[in-house]
Amino acid sequence: MQLSEQQSFNQALIKLSVLLYQVDGMVTLSEQDYLNAMVDSLDWQSPICPEAFLNDTIYQTRKAIDTGDAITFLRSLKNDLAFDAEKTMEVAMAITGVDGERSDEETELLSLLTHKLLAKALVSSNDTLQ
Repeated sequence: MQLSEQQSFNQALIKLSVLLYQVDGMVTLSEQDYLNAMVDSLDWQSPICPEAFLNDTIYQTRKAIDTGDAITFLRSLKNDLAFDAEKTMEVAMAITGVDGERSDEETELLSLLTHKLLAKALVSSNDTLQ
């Protein structure tokens, strides 16, 4: 089954969120609450239920972090996240800030996201708004 661009974006957004809340090694209740609310708000269009997808994503993300592949994992999401770069940044900023502080690891991934992976998409979406 071919996923729609929207569903591919939804899945990449979940992967990004899990990566960002796990990368500092501490998962807070506020981060989990934000993630659950964000997942519940998505227009889910997959035969795999969101909970099963989330569980698999948690495992895959933990593995990427443990093996030092967090940046590679993030880079693999680039094209799908560019579908809605502004929403991506909104969620990324929210999940990294919801617990009251951004770790160095979270800040590094946010910087990569804004300055390298989504820079072109963010600039072009701002141009169309003006």
